Amino acid sequence: MTGILLHHVPQSRSQRVLWLLHELDVSFEVRTWPFDKTLRSDEFLALNPAGRVPALEMDGRSYWETGAIVEILCERFPEAGIGRAPDQPERADWLIWVHFSETISQHAAALTQAHIALREDWMRSPVAMKLEAARVGKCFDAIEARLVGDWLLPSGFSAADICVAQAAAMGRRFHAVGDRPRMAGWLDRCLARPGWSASDRGGALYDRAFYDAPPVIAPEDA
Repeated sequence: MTGILLHHVPQSRSQRVLWLLHELDVSFEVRTWPFDKTLRSDEFLALNPAGRVPALEMDGRSYWETGAIVEILCERFPEAGIGRAPDQPERADWLIWVHFSETISQHAAALTQAHIALREDWMRSPVAMKLEAARVGKCFDAIEARLVGDWLLPSGFSAADICVAQAAAMGRRFHAVGDRPRMAGWLDRCLARPGWSASDRGGALYDRAFYDAPPVIAPEDA
């Protein structure tokens, strides 16, 4: 097998794969890209045609899409024990959680764009921002309702925890975990892992811990 090279933007979805690689305890390299138009360059589009991170080079080719990369790496390195094979009883739940992380991330990404990428107030919709923040909260409710132990799966920590916890860490910049004690405890356990600490370095995308949606101004008040 050839080497592994992760193309990464700090504080983005690619952190999920970076964390996973640390948990797998395999040798890999990281190339860090800025969060700008460089991702639309011919060089990067050859790695990920959507112009997004992550992209993972391995075995002489490039892989993209976070969930697919997670599945591929867990199947490639089963000895780490953080995937769930097709013949294991928890496989379906593992897959659901791995891909549920994208449900959280799509709302967090919309809020990131509204708060950070759209730099002028007139470009933003306070109503849409509040709706997206509420949708993050609904995702948090789903986690709280289904947690019955220390981890998302009864058998223990897995890549499902990595995926959902990284997405939740992004999402909580826009919707507080609040009164969800099971989720709060689980997220603390996830983010206390050395793999998270190793992946959570650098990045200037977010300049604050929490972004509140601006107030909605009714037409008669404008």
